[in-house]
Amino acid sequence: MFHSTLPQGAPDLMRASDFRRYLAQGGAMPRPGGANSRLGELPESLLQDLMRFEHPGQHGELLEVLAACVRHTQDLAVHVQWADFVLTLSLFPAQRLVYAPVPMEQVLGGPLAALQVLQVERATLRPPGDSETALVGDPTLYHPLHPVLWSIALRGPRDTLLPEISGQAAYRVAPGLLLNRLEMPNAMAACISHLRRQTCNLREICALPGMDRARAARMLNALYLQAGLIVSRTHPAATNEGWFGYR
Repeated sequence: MFHSTLPQGAPDLMRASDFRRYLAQGGAMPRPGGANSRLGELPESLLQDLMRFEHPGQHGELLEVLAACVRHTQDLAVHVQWADFVLTLSLFPAQRLVYAPVPMEQVLGGPLAALQVLQVERATLRPPGDSETALVGDPTLYHPLHPVLWSIALRGPRDTLLPEISGQAAYRVAPGLLLNRLEMPNAMAACISHLRRQTCNLREICALPGMDRARAARMLNALYLQAGLIVSRTHPAATNEGWFGYR
């Protein structure tokens, strides 16, 4: 049973089926045309960004939500289905922190590819040091954001490039990027070392030892979320995702 994996004293989590029922009964923000959205009350620019990924009957991808959160520097509460339960991740990109009501190592140690976004809304919690002290959570449950972004990029549900870095492009790792505390396969570490020295397109990255299209996409997404990826649309190596027109 799922409950047996929770540490003693962990908070009770709402069942995903109950949360979905709540959304179906009007708990989600109405969209134009009368349909419910998984997006709650959000700033207009962020809402428009996330609505690019809204499709009837489909869930938004967690990595897309995380990327938008970082781009807009907006504190968000992301409700995701975690096994049979709802787990709320409160994201604070300006402070580079994330809050979870269960130990983060337990979240990251599970099947990240199975996480599904149920709803996105403004964060209710506040980061440590905020003047609204009553809304600051247990300090032991705040964690660095960058390792979470890295893990979800490498092992989460998305294995294609984020729209912001896809298309005709060439890639290089930004100088000074520190990744020494992040876990990665040896082949990926070697690929990142190569990209520190040389700008490559997606086809060239996939041809490196131990790499393929999915691994390359995951790695590039992870680097982008670390603010460590230089994307060039004009470099001679830039080519489109279909790998046509470049020799």
